[in-house]
Amino acid sequence: QVQLVESGGGLVQAGGSLRLSCAASGRTFSSYGMGWFRQAPGKEREFVAAINWNSISTLYTGAVKGRFTISRDNAKNTGYLQMNSLKPEDTAVYYCAADLARRARPVVGANEYDYWGQGTQVTVSS
Repeated sequence: QVQLVESGGGLVQAGGSLRLSCAASGRTFSSYGMGWFRQAPGKEREFVAAINWNSISTLYTGAVKGRFTISRDNAKNTGYLQMNSLKPEDTAVYYCAADLARRARPVVGANEYDYWGQGTQVTVSS
């Protein structure tokens, strides 16, 4: 079992920054990969970024590449999503997720992830 709790969301102006955190408990954090997804009103949940268990490999969707950075601190059982140069189209509920398979490279499919947090709202005003 894995429990995930996101924090750090909020309201920010376009061009601003936020850092999301995902605090994990249960299974050993360093044994699994982690991903971030988001869901805007009326839209499907979409992949944002992912990182494998030892931070060697990361993956980003094109819309956030160069603006967002995913990282993790296995000693603190916490994952992060640093979001810079935010745009109104980044507005969504952001979810972190755990992929229990110990992969060399992270995956983008939501159905590959085994546990999900409750989400944190990010709103970017223009």
